[in-house]
This record gives sequence, C-alpha cells and structure tokens, in this order.
Amino acid sequence: MTPLTMSAFDLPDRLSHKSDPVLIAGDERHFAAVAECLEQSIAELSDRLRAERRAPGGKGREAMDRDAEIHRLTTRLRALRRFGLDLCLGHMVGADDSEPVYVGRLGLTDSTGRRLLVDWRSPAAEPFFGATHADPMGLASRRRYRWTRGRISDYWDEVFTADGISGHAALDDQSAFIASLGTDRSPRMRDVLGTIQSDQDAIIRAGSRGALVVDGGPGTGKTVVALHRSAYLLYSDPRLGQHRRGSVLFVGPHRPYLSYVSDVLPSLGEEGVQTCVLRDLVDEGAAAGTEADRDVARLKSSADMVRAIEKAVTFYEEPPTEPMTVTTHWSDVHLGAREWAVAFAAAEPGTPHNEARDQVWEELLTIIQDKHDGDVSADLLRRSLSQNRELRTVFNRAWPLLEATDLVSDLWSVPAYLRMCAPWLSRDEVRRLQRADAQAWTVSDLPILDAARQRLGDPEAARRKRRNKAILADQRAHMARVVDNLIDATADSGADGDEGEGLVSMLRGEDAQVSLVNEAELTTIEPDVLTGPFAHIVVDEAQELTDAEWQMLLLRCPSRSFTVVGDRAQARHGFTESWRERLERVGFGRIDLASLSINYRTPEEIMTEAEPVIRTVLPDANVPTSIRSGGVPVVHGAAAELSSILDTWLAAHADGIACVIGDPAFQPPSSRVRSLTPELSKGLEFDLVVLVDPEDFGTGVEGAVDRYVAMTRATRQLVVLTSPGPTR
Repeated sequence: MTPLTMSAFDLPDRLSHKSDPVLIAGDERHFAAVAECLEQSIAELSDRLRAERRAPGGKGREAMDRDAEIHRLTTRLRALRRFGLDLCLGHMVGADDSEPVYVGRLGLTDSTGRRLLVDWRSPAAEPFFGATHADPMGLASRRRYRWTRGRISDYWDEVFTADGISGHAALDDQSAFIASLGTDRSPRMRDVLGTIQSDQDAIIRAGSRGALVVDGGPGTGKTVVALHRSAYLLYSDPRLGQHRRGSVLFVGPHRPYLSYVSDVLPSLGEEGVQTCVLRDLVDEGAAAGTEADRDVARLKSSADMVRAIEKAVTFYEEPPTEPMTVTTHWSDVHLGAREWAVAFAAAEPGTPHNEARDQVWEELLTIIQDKHDGDVSADLLRRSLSQNRELRTVFNRAWPLLEATDLVSDLWSVPAYLRMCAPWLSRDEVRRLQRADAQAWTVSDLPILDAARQRLGDPEAARRKRRNKAILADQRAHMARVVDNLIDATADSGADGDEGEGLVSMLRGEDAQVSLVNEAELTTIEPDVLTGPFAHIVVDEAQELTDAEWQMLLLRCPSRSFTVVGDRAQARHGFTESWRERLERVGFGRIDLASLSINYRTPEEIMTEAEPVIRTVLPDANVPTSIRSGGVPVVHGAAAELSSILDTWLAAHADGIACVIGDPAFQPPSSRVRSLTPELSKGLEFDLVVLVDPEDFGTGVEGAVDRYVAMTRATRQLVVLTSPGPTR
C-alpha cells in the first residue's frame, strides 16, 4: 500500500503537465483518506477474524454460521490486502457539479460513514462504464487511472458537457482504453476493469433470467464480458448472492484458457466462482481420448443419446412378475406381482436409482410386515427380513446397485441392449458404436457417462448410508442400555424424587440421544463441487458445444440461468443455424440475444486479411469492425525464417508474448514464446502471432475456422510462413 506520506501519482517526465496540483490535488486528498481507511479496515478485520477463530465452534446451524462468517471475513481481508490504493479505478463528476464519486473494485466506507469508494457493480457506478457522448447518463466528466506497482502512472479525462472541460488534462475520448490496447500482452490476462466499454458494460449488467447469448467476433471482449458478468451477478442478484460459494460455474474451452484468465475473478474480489473445462465434470474426462471415427462422434453428440440413459436405467427398475413366498421364523408371506409393483412405485420421482433403491426396499419390508401373521416386534421382523437371502437375491436382481461405467460400457458391447435403449439407431449405426474395449473412454462418451452418473447416483453413497444407519442404530441401542443402567443406579442410591425424575427425563430426552452419538465412527465423503446445482452458468466459446455436452450443463442448472458467450464463425464443426434455434433444440426456454460488433483487439491490417478467410465458408459471419490501425502490415515469408523472425522480435521487445501456431515440433526459445495448435489458441491473445503453413490446418469449415481463429489472436503483428512444396 502506498504510504500516507507518499504521492499516489508517479507520472513520467513526459506527462509532467498532468502533475499540476490544480489537476490532481483533489485526488491526492481523497487517496490519503482511502489509505487511512484501508489501514484501519484491515486492522479491524484481522481482529474480528482472530476473535471468530478463537470462539467456540458450536453445533449445527451455529457452527455453519460461524464458518460462513470466517469465510466472509477472510475473503474481504484477502481482497483488501491484494490491493492498496489501486482499488480505485477512477472518478466521475455529475453534471450538477457535485463532489466526485470514486469507483473501486470494492466498496469502502470510513468510520464516519463517508463513502470513499463505490463498488463497480453497484447501480451508482454504472455511469462510470456506460456513459457516452450520445448518452452522458448525467455526467459532466470521467477520469480513469492507470496503476503501475501501486501508483498512478497515467490518467485520462473524458468530458461530456462544455462546462466539464475546465480542470482536465487529457480530453481524448476513450483515450484510456485505446492506450491499454497498445500495451504488451502477458501470460495472464491483464486487469481491464478500468477500461470496460459501454457496449460491454450493458451486457455485464443484464439480468440473469433465462439464457443471455453474447455473440461477438474476435477481439470484441466476449471473455471480458463473461468474467466480469460472473462477478457482477454474484454482487447484484439475490438468488446468487445468498449462496455465493459455488453458486456460479464458469466453463472455459481448454486448460491454457483457464490459466490465462485465472487472475481476473480474484482481482474483482470474487473467489467463489467454480471454473472448469467440460472434461472436469466427469471423472473419466482427464484420460479420455478423441473419438477416431467422426461418424461415431456424431452419433454420440446428439441429445437423444444422452436421453437413452433413462431407458437404460429403467430396464433395471422392473418389478418381478413371478410370485414368491417369503419364509420368516414365524410365518410365510406371499408376494405377488401387485405387491412388487406397489413397492417399486414408492421410489420418489427424481431420486437417483441407487438412492431410490433403499426407498423401494423399505416399502417392500412394510408390505411384508403388514401381511405378516405372528406375535413379533417390527424391528425384529425387519432385521430377519434383511438377512433373508432369497428375498435379497430377488430384490437385487430386480433393482441392482449400478455403476455408470458398467451401464454405458454395456451400450457399447451389447447390441441388443443399445437397440432397446436407442431404437432410432439403424443396425449399421448400432454396429459402429460397438467396440472391443467398451471402457476405452473418449471425449464423446463423457456426456453419456455424466448422464448415467447423475441418473444413477453414487452406489457407494447408498452403501455408506446403510452402514451409517446401522452404526447409529447400534450406538443408540448401546446408549439406551447405558441409560437404563444409570437410571437403575440412581434409583438404588435413593436420590431425591424430583432430582431423580429430572435425571431420567434428561437422559431419555432426544437432545441427549443426539449428543451421545459418536459421529467419528460415521463414513463421510467430500461432495464434488462440480455436480451442482448451480444458480448460474457462464459458458465461453459456447459455439463448440455439442447437443450432448449442453445436457451436461443443463443438468447442473435447473433454473436455466446461463450466460452463453461465443461466435458462430469460430465453430470448428460449423454452425449454420441461429443461436436461438440451437439453444431451443437442446432445451432452453427464455433466450435473449446481445451482439458485440467492435473489434478492440485486432488491428485492421490483420482483419483485412482474416475476413475473406471466414467469409468463404460462412458468408453471414459476425466479423467485427476494428477500431484501430496498428501501422504494421501482415508479413508473408518462408517457414525457414521462423527462428530469425522470433530472435529479431525478442531482441526488439523486452516485454510481450509471441505465439507460433501450426508447428507441433517447434521448441520455443524463450518463456515469452508459446507454441500451440489453432484449437488451443482459441480465447487467447498475443503481441506477435506466427502461423506456420496455415493451409495445412485442414479443408472445409474446420480448416477455415482454424485459420481465422489463429490469425485473429494477434494484437500487434501477424506473420504467415509457408514451406516450399509442389502444392504451395
């Protein structure tokens, strides 16, 4: 944090005109107050956190509330310590010449109740991002800061009224944003909160009901919108905010992308958003390979194949039709098809198969108990029935515990089973889906495995539940005997009547029974945080998802509250329908559309060459308009020049990141040079991009999309290299 005695401004000599006290004295005074408040807030939060940790843990709701408060205090303290004065993004002045309102990453109020910073997500901060000359939103002026190592290295002013010109140093509209576009890239996405544009901000602040589709071409800020919208919704939407931890899921296209954006949400003060790629949703995803046969991948990608799991499971939920006689120690009970059907109907709708199994079993025991003749307690009869091998065998065969992997592998190894579950498949298609190693999982299997696991539930969870139930029953029976002995001993000792009766009531009370249970003996397991349900899901590069993959996400968000971010022109396998048609087909109801059409990242020199590449396969592609020229033409050369081009660039640029796309054998000479496939470059950006033999990326839609994506990763310079050959 900047010391109170040090200026918050550290402007270079070339910006000395911006150091005039007339321009920055007000900011200096305000930052001094912010620094003092931060110091005091951190000290107070630290004291409160220590006190909470030292306090007794409590039980039940009390313990949960204490844990929630510790988490809240820890998160707030971490956010305040992460930043100093650079919590502040800028300030705005109203047209009524009111006091400046300073906008921050977090809200900050001093001990007197004076608001020093308004949270960027609050309605009060909206004009800071949304005001334009066409719609000033009540502002006279706006100032944005650039922070470097905790001090202001530059700032920019924008004015919206004639009266707002006085006392400002930089009047170039969008100058702060334009300046940020020219900065060097880094391995992680840079902080861009202070330069959010009005078109992006409007989408960030849109409501969360239904699905919001954010369609935009390369460089339009789709990822910026997706990340900041996640943080905004957690702040503003009561449905999400009341369950902040784990209420929002952010799905990215691949692992390098998640690494690239990993700092953004923490920098916005949000650490509760779960981030993943689709593979992470299924245990088998980490080792899953690519489906070699494209026709097989196409068959598995349909939503119908996911829905076939329901038929595959209900096959194992058919009640026996043959009558049987259940023999007990006291009498025989006849079970017919009707009794079995009643028992099987006891499974509550929506309960996973393996969990519903216990409900069916309990109902079956109740039916037998009601029909049983004999003077025997219900507990004793049920224990006897639980050990009846014949009854257990028939029940286990009719409603077995199932593993998702076994269920799905049966589809790929038993043709008759697959035909029954997916009757729309032709015999040839059924044959193509069979394979020698039924559990050699591919990415195309993951949605089907996921659907099976969701529908079945964890068989081990059912076993743990039964074991825990038995342990608790044994503990309570043991404690009942101990209590009886204590009561007998009390009676024998001749204790006072009232005192003895009070002791009996206490020992036999429900609270005593609960407190005497030893929960350490119970088997527990940490829940999978990616199983949901989630209140909202954000999907970036959503144009790549198959219908089956959409089902994975819909299962995790019953409210259908989604932010769907993508570009039809960047779909590797084609995207000829509209977003609305695609999403309605996979199961969405309410769908709103928003479009981003300004390319903030890619210079027009590069887009001029990239646009024809995608227009050849998708004439109606949403190709955005670049707002800047880099002044550097696209360079074409020979592949043999790759090393010298990179050496020259590294020598001329002390900072920045370059990427070579299309040469798998290339070994980067520096940590500032990456080597990626076109597919793994999606969603990323680099100062210099070198394409090697782009015509080898493929033919048709996939090849054109890969070339278009790779070309538009560059923020400054694009070089296209080709190898000599008869076909080139």
